[in-house]
Amino acid sequence: MDCLADLDQELMRVAVIGGGYAGLAAAVTLAQQDVPVTLFEAGKQLGGRARGVESHGLMLDNGQHILLGAYRETLRLMALTGANPDDVTRLPLELAVSGHFELKTPRLPAPLHLLAGLLGARGFTWDERLSAIRFASMLRLQEFQLKQDESVASLFARHRQGGNIVRLLWEPLCLAALNTPISQASAQVFLNVLRDSFSHARSDSDLVLPRVDLSTLFPLKASAYIQNRGGTLHANARIRNLERDGADFVLEWDGGREAFSHVICATAPQHALPLLAGLQELASATRLISSFSYQPIATVYLQYPDSVRLPRPMLGMSGGHAHWVFDRGQTHLTPGLLAAVISAEGAYQDLAPEQLAAAIDMELKREFGLPTPLWHQVITEKRATFCCSVGLERPHQVTVLANFYLAGDYTAGDYPATLEGAVKSGVKCAKLICETP
Repeated sequence: MDCLADLDQELMRVAVIGGGYAGLAAAVTLAQQDVPVTLFEAGKQLGGRARGVESHGLMLDNGQHILLGAYRETLRLMALTGANPDDVTRLPLELAVSGHFELKTPRLPAPLHLLAGLLGARGFTWDERLSAIRFASMLRLQEFQLKQDESVASLFARHRQGGNIVRLLWEPLCLAALNTPISQASAQVFLNVLRDSFSHARSDSDLVLPRVDLSTLFPLKASAYIQNRGGTLHANARIRNLERDGADFVLEWDGGREAFSHVICATAPQHALPLLAGLQELASATRLISSFSYQPIATVYLQYPDSVRLPRPMLGMSGGHAHWVFDRGQTHLTPGLLAAVISAEGAYQDLAPEQLAAAIDMELKREFGLPTPLWHQVITEKRATFCCSVGLERPHQVTVLANFYLAGDYTAGDYPATLEGAVKSGVKCAKLICETP
């Protein structure tokens, strides 16, 4: 992708508002094309809702994110900005709930690897396995397209997916991908995730587990890449006002005011609203964003003695608050540190952090017979993602206002609120600017 030869880059000044994965992807793509770019981040740290957090002398994360092999744009930009191959562990898909369920995908071409994995899955009856195989095969025959969107729960009911196959497989996958309860979640978006994960290449379903904190994984390297190619970064620079001045956009922040020819607004949707308020042309996009509801994610870190080690780096949980538990001793070389993840809304929201940590500790003790933890840290993102509900209309990256773009995992696209969705939106905005005649 190259900017058009007749594009006067000396007159182009692009502002990217927001230093999360969407904004960084946009700024990296522009910097790669030698387009002057200035990135503004309201906080002191880049990464948005996927960043490192220091606690108890360790680097944790504000949420436990994983990547999939299908996240091609995210992995491409990581490589472009100098990611170390040792920053991630790539594993063929294995899903397991200790003592209840296990699915391993063999090294076969897609989608045979999934069908073979379902056939050999432990914890299901033969009827449940065959039902899941018929369901997966039907989705592929229909090219993962629905005539009309419906809830994931409704989709499962129509295709007689129930019992353990929903409780231990389909529902956890939906919660992990969409962070939305299956009674509300968009079946079409869920099918988009299944399509890209299981129907093209076997490696698309690989689990790509970070071995470093999320700031080190991409934001810090992206920051260095942008600045090394002439870009400018402003941290602790919340945009206080955004207005038009002829064909330009004037941004004001504490200690600065500057005009730009193009703007990419790459903040979280709730933070985009005040920025768009003064731009009457964007009233339609503002209405869409205002209609969003949100879902939380809680991550409970528990530090056990160094000798504690789980059977796998990532395991499903069932029957309690936690949905997944990660052994960061195996992934991040911090022995004994476990991270339990709770997706979407639930009864856990009524518990104080101390109570929630104690409840998760009891769940882990019940499953793995663990000793008393040495310390805990509870991190809850109350608006971790938009609620990916049935038929949700999302604003497009291109707006009716010339040279003003929206980027973020909430903008129009096939994916729910994922790192890949955020990155793809940022790259798309940057490419649109570079293709401007």
